[in-house]
Amino acid sequence: MMPSVARRTLSLVPLAVVALVATGCSSNDKAASAGSSSGGKNGGKNGAVTIKAGDKSCEVATGSLPAGRHTFSVANTASQVTEVYVYAPGDRIMGEVENIGPSTKRDLIIDLPAGEYEVACKPGMVGDGIRSTLKVTGSRATPATVDQRLRTAVASYRAYVESETAALVDTTAAFTAAVTAGDLAKAQAAYPTARLHYERIEPIAESFGDLDPLIDMRADDITEGTPFTGFHALEQMLFQKKALGADASALADGLDVNTAKLAGLVKTVRITPLTMGNGAKSLLDEVAKSKVTGEEERYSRIDLLDFAGNVDGAKYVYSALRPALQERDPALVTALDQRFPALVGLLDTHRAQRGDRGYVPGSPYVSYDALSRDEVKALAVEVDTISEPLGRISSVVTSK
Repeated sequence: MMPSVARRTLSLVPLAVVALVATGCSSNDKAASAGSSSGGKNGGKNGAVTIKAGDKSCEVATGSLPAGRHTFSVANTASQVTEVYVYAPGDRIMGEVENIGPSTKRDLIIDLPAGEYEVACKPGMVGDGIRSTLKVTGSRATPATVDQRLRTAVASYRAYVESETAALVDTTAAFTAAVTAGDLAKAQAAYPTARLHYERIEPIAESFGDLDPLIDMRADDITEGTPFTGFHALEQMLFQKKALGADASALADGLDVNTAKLAGLVKTVRITPLTMGNGAKSLLDEVAKSKVTGEEERYSRIDLLDFAGNVDGAKYVYSALRPALQERDPALVTALDQRFPALVGLLDTHRAQRGDRGYVPGSPYVSYDALSRDEVKALAVEVDTISEPLGRISSVVTSK
């Protein structure tokens, strides 16, 4: 098992960022696919690699693959919800698929350059998972031409990510300054704004291995020898304990350092239409798993703001890719043109201003505790409705 520090046991995940800019299959991809399907060793249709995720097992049909783009067909044979990750050394996330119910199948499409990887099945969506090794060999040529619409989408999304990360650094600095000054009320009001910018780009942060846990770990992620750090450690002080502990300044300094590190790293990330599509889906999976359930912001109860941040990030990806999607799958565009406004509109019904029921200083949305069961259910249904068409983006942008 590859070493890792405390990982988010309930986080989504989130974006498969890889050092390849590709929108179609190269000659190596075609050869890989032909080899997989003709030999049948991977066990799936059209060359897909089958993964059987059980309660106590993670059966991957093959332990080796040629470099290139691969589809992993995941079947949950467990008695509980599961998730599957493909990790590079250091638990860098190459791809993930989450919220897979019992007896349910999901596909994961990712680009894999040559190297050593691990496939992790996580029954119950907790812990480091049951792992299998995967060796990828050979090389993959970058296509000579890339659809201009997709190039434009990638450039637009990169600008968005860098802008949001810069805003994250600035708003986090304002938040941590209030913490260091010991101003409880000011720090409480500054906390939501910084969280919004982080949630919009969460999959990018998750691609950098241990950086996301350092910034965004929860109390559940603490293991022996791993301190509670990041946003949620300070959130607990501010909203549950309502007192800034002796280590508050050190926690604030660490958060500043790690968000600045993230801002530097995102400038080096190579983004593809595939990783954008996977990331958009992972953002909505994150909403389903921890935002709509109220598990993320357990002390401040600003889960709806995090919900909105995830939706913002996914919607931006869709908007950037929409011209290419319109050409390749007009029906998908029609569906998402309907579903995104419906989801955003429902979320907007829970906006609040000072003096309103459930108002939280610094957040435009009511406290999660102010929602009724029916309101939570309605949000969950809307997220579930958009999930299927959103999940089709990756296959559309990688099709010929």
